[in-house]
Amino acid sequence: MSSKSTAKRADALRSIDSIVQAAADCLGRNPEASLSEIARAAGVGRVTLYAHFASRAEVVDAAMTRALDRGDEALESVDLTGDPRLALARYVEAGWHLVDQAQALLAAAQRELTEARIRELHAGPAARVETLVTRGRAEGVFRTDLPISWLVNVLHTIMHSATEEIRAGRLTSDHAAAQITATVLAAFTPPGTPVPDQGLRATTP
Repeated sequence: MSSKSTAKRADALRSIDSIVQAAADCLGRNPEASLSEIARAAGVGRVTLYAHFASRAEVVDAAMTRALDRGDEALESVDLTGDPRLALARYVEAGWHLVDQAQALLAAAQRELTEARIRELHAGPAARVETLVTRGRAEGVFRTDLPISWLVNVLHTIMHSATEEIRAGRLTSDHAAAQITATVLAAFTPPGTPVPDQGLRATTP
């Protein structure tokens, strides 16, 4: 590859990176931000933007992918050892913080992307929860009568539903993590077993 081609490719990669970052910033403030706004924020023209992304959906997809990749990196630092119920509470606390920060971007994704694509983008966080749920089932503190995939979906659905409750004024961000944890623990606890108090004082039976 010639030095000229290499330079053009480097310029293209910089443009793409600028567009994706601008999309994350703009959509993170306003889920209805236009492609013109995103292009201006990225310091490129609409022609350049469309040279790399064929549609608004592709721009939103790229921004959401970046946000989730960075969020998944942040979740790597969450301690998921010890009592699975306590680990779940820690995961919800950290995960909600990330979801709360990306509420507007998520709203844009829900408008532009299919549910299947949104689930696909959440594969990293979902795998982390699947591992935790599997361990909790093996230790007898999470129910085994429902599929793991269903339980993982319940967690992420409740977490995302919290953003809708906040937009409707029925919930505040600072109370969301506790309510999500209480709801998820109730859903995960084996039938007939007392539900721990949000996992904060849970002890292994």
